[in-house]
Amino acid sequence: MGLIQALVVVLSVWYFAFWLCRKLKVDDELTMMISSAVSICGVSAAIATSGAIKGDSKKLSYVISIVLVTAIPMMISMPIIAKYFNFPEEVTGAWLGGSIDTSGAVVASGTLVGETALKISTIVKFSQNVLLGLAAFAISVYWTYTHNNSAEAKTSKPTLKVIWERFPKFVIGFILASIVFSFFLTSEVRDGVKDSLKNLQGIWFALAFTSIGIETNFKDLFQNNSKKPLYAFLIAQLFNVLVTLLISFLLFSK
Repeated sequence: MGLIQALVVVLSVWYFAFWLCRKLKVDDELTMMISSAVSICGVSAAIATSGAIKGDSKKLSYVISIVLVTAIPMMISMPIIAKYFNFPEEVTGAWLGGSIDTSGAVVASGTLVGETALKISTIVKFSQNVLLGLAAFAISVYWTYTHNNSAEAKTSKPTLKVIWERFPKFVIGFILASIVFSFFLTSEVRDGVKDSLKNLQGIWFALAFTSIGIETNFKDLFQNNSKKPLYAFLIAQLFNVLVTLLISFLLFSK
């Protein structure tokens, strides 16, 4: 059910966000980053998309900032809304996992609701994360064929080498690590290395987000040239919340 929801949500929200950005005349790079971030898995999707299209790091920082800023109120308010309207815990978990854009915020929000919501929200979010590799490849192909302006590209189709150069390589590491830890290692080995790997992950995440913060100027979020991407993201996120809630009820309500 998590995979089904992830597929429906990612496709519908990505297309809506892409269409909305085009309507608002948001530039192509921001359009791709916003569409991926709001529909798949937030920061990771934005980074993967930026790598696939060789995007501007300033624009990437802008999108990541919006994702992180909006995730905090969503993380707190959505469990309150679910409790107020007495949503079933299974539906709430699926709603949280499909709507909130960062995995950490999903886990925190699911914890506020209960054990069942935590499990389902995590499964749904990870199901969306699985689609990151496919999305990155599709975006790499699309961008290479439509935005490669070199003389060679204009006279012939881009080669697999060009697509490979644009493909974000960290996605491959993500997939390989998931496969190894899911199917080739025993639970004892996983438990033995989990804490040390988690500490290493925390260090690298701290460095990464500190670097992003150094590049980010929150004043830029409210300048005239940045308002349209901000509006596009917020409207697409609202669409994401409503569509995901509907699908969650259809798939997870008893």
